Amino acid sequence: MAEPPKIDPFPESRRESDAGAAFVLESKGEWWHAGFHLTTAIVGPTILTLPYAFRGLGWGLGFMCLTVMGVVTFYSYYLMSLVLDHCEKDGRRHIRFRELAADVLGSGWMFYFVIFIQTAINTGIGIGAILLAGECLQIMYSNLSPNGSLKLYEFIAMVTVVMIVLSQIPTFHSLRHMNLASLFLSLGYCLLVVGACIHAGTSKNHPERDYSLETSQSSRVFSAFTSISIIAAIFGNGMLPEIQATLAPPATGKMLKGLLLCYSVILITFYSGAVSGYWVFGNKSNSNILKSLMPDGGPSLAPTWVLGLAVVFILLQLFAIGLVYSQVAFEIMEKKSADVKQGMFSKRNLVPRIILRTLYMIFCGFFAAMLPFFGDINGVVGAIGFIPLDFILPMLLYNMTCKPPKSSITYWINVSIMVAFTGAGIMGSFSSIRKLVLDANQFKLFSSNVVD
Repeated sequence: MAEPPKIDPFPESRRESDAGAAFVLESKGEWWHAGFHLTTAIVGPTILTLPYAFRGLGWGLGFMCLTVMGVVTFYSYYLMSLVLDHCEKDGRRHIRFRELAADVLGSGWMFYFVIFIQTAINTGIGIGAILLAGECLQIMYSNLSPNGSLKLYEFIAMVTVVMIVLSQIPTFHSLRHMNLASLFLSLGYCLLVVGACIHAGTSKNHPERDYSLETSQSSRVFSAFTSISIIAAIFGNGMLPEIQATLAPPATGKMLKGLLLCYSVILITFYSGAVSGYWVFGNKSNSNILKSLMPDGGPSLAPTWVLGLAVVFILLQLFAIGLVYSQVAFEIMEKKSADVKQGMFSKRNLVPRIILRTLYMIFCGFFAAMLPFFGDINGVVGAIGFIPLDFILPMLLYNMTCKPPKSSITYWINVSIMVAFTGAGIMGSFSSIRKLVLDANQFKLFSSNVVD
């Protein structure tokens, strides 16, 4: 007996009065635009953390984890796009992660669980983007004026002002040109950093190379799970439904092309950055490989202009990353505050948009200045946030929506991934929080130094 058609709890008719859907998530994009958005969401300066992640794993495990995470996330995002396509064919087009999860899993609490996790991830990355951009400005300033008096929080305030201006770009789709530039910037600074690492590794004064892991078995295990959490955070994005929502309907099949574009860039940048950085610095790799190339206690290990240009590219890309990860917050604000009948740029909608987005950016900027130790928080975000949204939920949603036979390989691959990454997420949470506690004595509110 055929199942009765499922009633859409978030019908299209309701979206006619939904300003978040009509304005922020307007559906006008092509598959390559989705590729630009995905690349900006995934390929960011966090790739400079990969040599540090290898430090806790070594060559063999590092390569294996990087490859497994890449394959699993591509598979996961592809399954998520199939679930969205399936729902769209059934007349239930979902444009938000939280609505998709609540519809398929039929649980009201799931709606709020996804909102909480997604908001925590996006706000955390927004704070991190502002913090890292401020640090980029500080690096340039300290090289131009070594005895200058400006502090990190002052550079964070400058970045926040720029983000307030850029945040007034009304729609996700409007970011497509900026995100194309972001794609080229990521390729640019990755090439520069790889070149700098090769220069440092082949110079007469190259650092001593030591690839040994920690001597204590327990420390080695905790470091490995922290590294796994960091790699998970680097591959995560947690907003694929919102990115697919920007595609002009029908979206069927378009997301796969966007994913292929994105993962082509990932293949080039992730492996080259991880291998070159770990090859040169081994277990002395910093959580930001640029800091290893520019040690406090000596001259730069690569030409200053190369490192300076890389820092400029990173700074510019961070503005795009901060905006992409703000879109879910902007969509929630717009849904609650705007009137879709009065037009996107009407006074009625423009004034609340300016006020709310300005307040959001001030909030992110304030926490970036107050808590300059996001290196340690990166692993916690990966374990608690990205692993559930990007490694577990897509498999569960696919098994419940597309219903592969329980005897099929697909079903058991999905179950195996869910079980494995649930365990990795739990262990990663413990190990990442442990590192936070161990480093707590270095934390200082409104410090002018970022804790690694």
